[in-house]
Amino acid sequence: MSAESSNPAATPTPCEDTQGDGRWMSLHNGFVSYSKDKEPDVLFVGDSLVQLMHQFGIWRQLFSPLHCLNFGVGGDATQHVLWRLSNGELDNISPKVVVLWVGTNNHGHTAEQICGGIMAIVQVIHNKLPHAQTLVLGLLPRGKMPNPLRERNANVNKLVEDALSSLPYAHFLNVDPGFVSSDGSISYQDMYDYLHLTAHGYQAVCEPLHAFIKSLLDKPAEN
Repeated sequence: MSAESSNPAATPTPCEDTQGDGRWMSLHNGFVSYSKDKEPDVLFVGDSLVQLMHQFGIWRQLFSPLHCLNFGVGGDATQHVLWRLSNGELDNISPKVVVLWVGTNNHGHTAEQICGGIMAIVQVIHNKLPHAQTLVLGLLPRGKMPNPLRERNANVNKLVEDALSSLPYAHFLNVDPGFVSSDGSISYQDMYDYLHLTAHGYQAVCEPLHAFIKSLLDKPAEN
């Protein structure tokens, strides 16, 4: 545990209530309570890219029929998701697939630290849901033009894909359909603020994601 404790991205941490309205903890408690009478086949967990997916037609079209729950919280970094999943959000449900999309908000952390945080989450999911498959989504590029965070996210993806390659219960999926054009720019038609996705952007991300989730759901359960 010493390696984890020295990595802030892999240390379970509740989100600081800087605005004073208790929203983050209320959302967490709501997820724990809401899950008590649900039997999802698929759980989505992560940051605003997960949370906002729920607001678009693509969710109702592709994911609602698969019996999905959405436990996305805007602004979450790996250490926040790690805390949430360690403190009740997985305790009442037994999904077959957990989709994890987090890491782009880990500002001030290195690619190696963020990878460590993601892998710590994967381990918690496996400990609590030993029969579930975890699908880790690659971090998307961000910013209108090339920038250090884009490079960091790409490095995280390489590290995570490599780290997951030996785990039979976890998978990596690059969901970037090619948002960066030949001149290095990202279009506002795909990411309206160069971070969050438009309906068009979600369509491009979610169609291959849906196909991959379906393939995992169709696999025989691991014992």
